[in-house]
Amino acid sequence: MAFGLNGAHVDGIFQDAVDAKLRIVDVRHEMNAGHAAEGYARVTGNLGVAVVTAGGGFTNVLTSVANAYLDRTAVLYIAGSGPLEMDQVNDQQAGFDQIAMAAPVTKFAHRITRAELIPRLLAQAIRIAQSEPKGPVLLDIPWDVLRQPVDVDEVEDYRLEIDGTGIAPARGVDQILEALSAAQRPIALVGKSFVTAEARAQLHEFAARTGVPLFSDYEGLGAIVGSEQHVGLVQTLATVPEDERPDVVLLLGLRFGLATQFGTGRLLPKSARILQIDPDGRELGRLQDVEFGIQADPVGTIGLLNERLGDSPVPSGRDDWRRSLRDVSAARRSALATEAEKDEDAIHPYLAVRTIAECVPDRATVVVDGALTELWLSETIALAPLAHYLGHGYLSSMGSNFGVALGAQYAAPDKATILVTGDGAVGYSLAEFDSLVRAGLPVVVIVLNNRAWGATLHTQEWLFGRDRVTNNRLENGSYSGVARALGADGVDVTELDQLRPAIEAALAARRPTCIDVRVSLAPVPPEERVLMGGGPFGGIEIDA
Repeated sequence: MAFGLNGAHVDGIFQDAVDAKLRIVDVRHEMNAGHAAEGYARVTGNLGVAVVTAGGGFTNVLTSVANAYLDRTAVLYIAGSGPLEMDQVNDQQAGFDQIAMAAPVTKFAHRITRAELIPRLLAQAIRIAQSEPKGPVLLDIPWDVLRQPVDVDEVEDYRLEIDGTGIAPARGVDQILEALSAAQRPIALVGKSFVTAEARAQLHEFAARTGVPLFSDYEGLGAIVGSEQHVGLVQTLATVPEDERPDVVLLLGLRFGLATQFGTGRLLPKSARILQIDPDGRELGRLQDVEFGIQADPVGTIGLLNERLGDSPVPSGRDDWRRSLRDVSAARRSALATEAEKDEDAIHPYLAVRTIAECVPDRATVVVDGALTELWLSETIALAPLAHYLGHGYLSSMGSNFGVALGAQYAAPDKATILVTGDGAVGYSLAEFDSLVRAGLPVVVIVLNNRAWGATLHTQEWLFGRDRVTNNRLENGSYSGVARALGADGVDVTELDQLRPAIEAALAARRPTCIDVRVSLAPVPPEERVLMGGGPFGGIEIDA
């Protein structure tokens, strides 16, 4: 299957898809065709596919291409382009080099000039996208090439199953086991590699047999949920007491960067022994010294670790270590709850996200969009029994994740998909409520509506003063009203006790729904306080 938006330059693909019974879910903006393909790939671990037309269709999807490139997501983008015979004649939707524009943010970008080359080059592009490190590929197919006849009975099958990385060598695996055995306070940080049920079962077995507590970035959260060793998101480490910080850190596909506070040592101590496994050798030792790094598949390597563990007992003290980390996480939530009880302006965002996390059903996919929304939800979402938690990724493009939620719901049609978004972010893609209705995709969209671009408003007040807040107010309109106008359900929530029933009713109805929740703008989430140069707690509040 694929996601797309039709146009004359790619209509041949849409026409033949009808005959082939290949479903193309059509959206209202090419941006969201790409993001939906990302969402599908991130939930399934398989290839996502987006089909867009030439010119503006291609440029509209470029944000998704860049997003997939930075986040190592395997997506095939097929873009139409002007006819070869009309090259350099000032034709419409032409006159620029689509391949040159895409090349810096793809693993492979190529224009196909003859129809008989499509099977071979398509197979090649898919192999490249799915080889580690995974990433996006683009095929540009001119209009007249798509109209050339091909005898399908004479087409060779170029498809090939590949193993793009392999596992760590036995010597490296033994070093990992020796380091973990000697550790007093080990942790494992899990990235996005563990998508399938089999991979997660291997990870949970490893954690149980070694007693190593599990942390993750946003994308890895679903992999650690359900394990007895699960603690939460990596940001929890910021409030671990100095004399109780980890002494051995095992990185399983989680990259140094924003998620680790850029190797400053605030999250991962400089004194810790760091053991890194990543499918991309360029990531080994980036920003922070590692004792050793292995370019390998984290999933396969965990399987080998389990094989070589044998009957080794769990080292003593690991249960106490895990409990102390969970106590740190609980203390953080308790501090936030105490702060939230003082707010009387509107629903405190912490109380809203706590309620949302409590309402997430088993094996759901939760998608988050919007800067403040993501920061608030990260404080509670680790408690939810979800299968996937999909955030902004490294591009941090606001408004991108409505499309991701659409693709994620299609990937897991029998499970709930909940998009938690800010009012600023949801404005990018309001027309996609129509797409959800037409495609029969029951995504529940919860808008934390503070009537502002909250994160930038907070930053303006902090940097320049309250009298310098500009271009950050969003005080008009009804998002639930827009949803209803486009055929979805819409609910307004102004009191906290209305939120849980609204979420439960939407999940039970299995209909596309917008729940518009009025939340307070003034409170500042802990991670934003850190970005402002303070600690995660300290009572910083903005006069909204």
